Amino acid sequence: MGERPYECGECGKIFRSNSNLIKHQRIHTGERPYECGEYGKSFRSNSVLTVHQRIHRGERPYKCGECGMSFKSSNELIQYQRIHIGDRPYECVECGRSFTSNSNLTVHQRIHTGERPYECGECGKSFRSNSDLTVHQKIHTGERPYECDPCRKRFHTTSHLLKHQRIHTDEKPFRCLECEKGFRSKSHLNTSPVHPHRGETFRVWGM
Repeated sequence: MGERPYECGECGKIFRSNSNLIKHQRIHTGERPYECGEYGKSFRSNSVLTVHQRIHRGERPYKCGECGMSFKSSNELIQYQRIHIGDRPYECVECGRSFTSNSNLTVHQRIHTGERPYECGECGKSFRSNSDLTVHQKIHTGERPYECDPCRKRFHTTSHLLKHQRIHTDEKPFRCLECEKGFRSKSHLNTSPVHPHRGETFRVWGM
């Protein structure tokens, strides 16, 4: 493993290099020196800024060999590929629910603890994850940076855009294991009035 001499004075976490320690310390200081010229959003590291800028360019260089779906970063691809193999290695000790990533487990555990560490400076509403806060803040700013090419409709988040685009492609990747009926989203599968197997198990099909 080698020597890991770089320790954070704030939390005691240890790193292999000084550059990784500096990146980590920005969590404590709130420093975000790398700014996106398109929307002015700032990031703690240049690598995260690079991934973010792919949103504006529509660039998704990491492709799943199983189904062809592509992603902005290798981490997103690795996490997604666990859907195909059913790998959910991160389990909640409180309720037994398992997740494809440790970060998703951490956010989930806040349901049990009631912790909402991310607060909106505009209205004071707090959230379990930074991504939930970011989506919420777009209500105040009116920002809708994600545009659908066929119809030019704009959305607050990439997930809302991807869900919308299935209207154009007629893609229905959420398949009920009970009756094999397909749906555009998990929520449609669980709420459709013509589908009797609500809350049953499902699989992601051909995504």
